[in-house]
Amino acid sequence: MTLTLVIFVGTALLFDYLNGFHDSSNIVATMIASRAMSPRQALAIAAVCEFVGPFIFGVAVATTVGHEVLREDLLTMPVVFAALVAAVGWNLITWFYGIPSSSSHALIGGMVGAGLSVSFARQWALGFYSPDDLVAVFTVLQRAGLLKVLIALFVSPILGLVVGFLVMRLVRFLLRGATPGVNNAFKRGQLITAVALALSHGTNDAQKTMGIITMGLLAAGAIPDFEVPLWVVALSASAIAAGTATGGWRLIRTLGGKFYKIRPVHGLTSQLSSAGIILGAALVGGPVSTTQVVSSAIMGVGSAERVTKVRWGVGRQIVLTWFITIPATAIVAALIVKILERFL
Repeated sequence: MTLTLVIFVGTALLFDYLNGFHDSSNIVATMIASRAMSPRQALAIAAVCEFVGPFIFGVAVATTVGHEVLREDLLTMPVVFAALVAAVGWNLITWFYGIPSSSSHALIGGMVGAGLSVSFARQWALGFYSPDDLVAVFTVLQRAGLLKVLIALFVSPILGLVVGFLVMRLVRFLLRGATPGVNNAFKRGQLITAVALALSHGTNDAQKTMGIITMGLLAAGAIPDFEVPLWVVALSASAIAAGTATGGWRLIRTLGGKFYKIRPVHGLTSQLSSAGIILGAALVGGPVSTTQVVSSAIMGVGSAERVTKVRWGVGRQIVLTWFITIPATAIVAALIVKILERFL
């Protein structure tokens, strides 16, 4: 492997680590806030499941991210590297300010921005003589794959809100008249739902790094076709597990207490709702944002009891960050790719 490729793989694993570090809050925040288990226990369980998940449920998401978003002739090392650097930078900024944001949005935004930047430069060299020349710039994007990604990213949080609301209503109906002792059952049940959520997160999110590393290997000529090597699966799973184990405490505080006071029933129902959506998306190759799904599920669960219970102002701040992420990382990646093309 060349030095450039080694640095690229290292940067991709840093992104994966930050993804786990950033998203550990999604897995453990409700368990910790509802006092179902200690922070150390919650993070340890989540980390183990994050590592195991990618080996169980395949690489459908990796194929979508790495093979179905950009046209193959634009999969150059500068394009892939620029997307990665933009996503890493965005993760660090949002972590510093304690804002749950989407690593998936950041990565896709970076890929789109870098790809369009290079495509525009190529067309500029040929000249713009008609509207068709401008249209040609956007042919770098594979519409079917990009549409799948965008649908998954934007529909999943709506599903999280709706499913969280319905599951909480169902639980309240089934357990009407139950004694306060039922909270102990909810605390124990969170061990099962936390394992399911961590497995689904590891399956979906680690695959994004697998896809980007495989893109880099293909761009560098290290592999002949887009097929995720086993060592890439192992490294990606290890990096996201390590990130989860260290935990992003700023974000845990946001998800665990700023929406409303989390009780055991909220923790179990939000985890159950989130795990079902994230794992379902992973199996069909749809990359989703765990942050989005879990945050919206928490809000859906809370609103099922009382709409005014939820601090919607915090939710609006997070939603605004979601919408800013793709254009922000696209612009940054478009600038970075120009610099990288000079050196790579």
